[in-house]
Amino acid sequence: MNATLVTAPPGPIRWKHSIAWLVLLAPLFFLSYGWANQLAASRGVNASIVFGWESAIPFWPWTIVPYWSIDLMYGLSFLACRTPREVNHHGLRLLTAQLISVACFVAFPLRFSADKPAADGVFGALFDALAGFDLPYNQAPSLHIGLLLIIWWVLVRRASPGQRLFWHAWAALVAASVLTTWQHHFFDLPTGALVGLLCLWLWPDRGESPLRSRADATRPRLALRYGLAALACGLVALLGGVALLAIWPAVALALVAVNYAWLGTHGFQKHDGRQSAAVRWLLAPYRLGAWINSRLWTRRHPAPDAITDTVWLGRLSTPAEMAAHGFDAIVDLTAEFDTPLGARLSYNVPMLDLAVPPLAALQQAVRALTQAEASAGRVLVCCALGYSRSALTVAAWLLASGREVHLEGAIARVRAARPQVVFTDAHRALLETFADAR
Repeated sequence: MNATLVTAPPGPIRWKHSIAWLVLLAPLFFLSYGWANQLAASRGVNASIVFGWESAIPFWPWTIVPYWSIDLMYGLSFLACRTPREVNHHGLRLLTAQLISVACFVAFPLRFSADKPAADGVFGALFDALAGFDLPYNQAPSLHIGLLLIIWWVLVRRASPGQRLFWHAWAALVAASVLTTWQHHFFDLPTGALVGLLCLWLWPDRGESPLRSRADATRPRLALRYGLAALACGLVALLGGVALLAIWPAVALALVAVNYAWLGTHGFQKHDGRQSAAVRWLLAPYRLGAWINSRLWTRRHPAPDAITDTVWLGRLSTPAEMAAHGFDAIVDLTAEFDTPLGARLSYNVPMLDLAVPPLAALQQAVRALTQAEASAGRVLVCCALGYSRSALTVAAWLLASGREVHLEGAIARVRAARPQVVFTDAHRALLETFADAR
């Protein structure tokens, strides 16, 4: 993950605000975590998810020190927050991770399958203290990993370059310690990371929480398709073993289904041409599949097409392709990808793939193209394929700029340059509304 996103200017530590959150979270952690542990013990839970190769993982007693250090990091992370929003979102992330993880512990209880070796001295005392409230349950998702990811994200964003390197290294050591202290099986780690990322997505650094967002355009049928694909991946994961990897695409496709059914482009959290780090990781399987799909559909027609001497229409290009064609400005209409780097001027108006955007989004895209065309020599207008969202925007721009007077003329001009473009009845209706609103 990239820990160098835009952050709020440094400000005073929110002591009282942070302490209030700690007063809330600390007892909640011990009460809910202990309750889930005792519940699993009373049920006599013996189920485990463990791979054969895990028997080679060593038991290193000294790693109980970094394992315990997350408690100190927990408190320090609140001191790294500088605004009420930062404190609240950090607290909500930690609270949400706690609630999701405990719900999983209750619904799908698991037990650590091996007997832990004895440890002596100071390390042994730390293990004894841990055993005082931590039974061998509460396995997947690892709450330790989920909380660690949330805490690490805050600490590295506020750290200097030298301090950032330290926090990266220490967080990696803490993550490894959940295995080398024989507290968790490997399966618990990636599932814990998924919970942490989900909390970062729910309470983002920029923009509204998805819980408060309103959809700008939805496609219920596509939402259903993505939902069914997520369900299929989840069923594959039930096979166990390597098939457990299907949990990641299941989560990714489920979130895309939520975006199409409810959140619209807000769920992709794309600001200034870049998605949030949480989205890039959570949706990585979907993003990879969408990218491969875009390359396959355009493999016979990869090059952009000229609409005018300055405006070109095409698929989302790589930085190398941008340079090869001499584009110094880009108008990117995708929500699912980051805007490629390399252009002197970059504009992004997120629109859902295969969905007709709202009028306001189309108007914003036309304004962006107008500004880009006036300020640059060669402008690329693009979406995943260059066949729908970008074609719609270019047609609207032709009407707005007076280069075409009639709707059919604008569509015909775009189609003559790029025959693969798609204009549905819904697209035509939107263009008519756009023309009437000018």
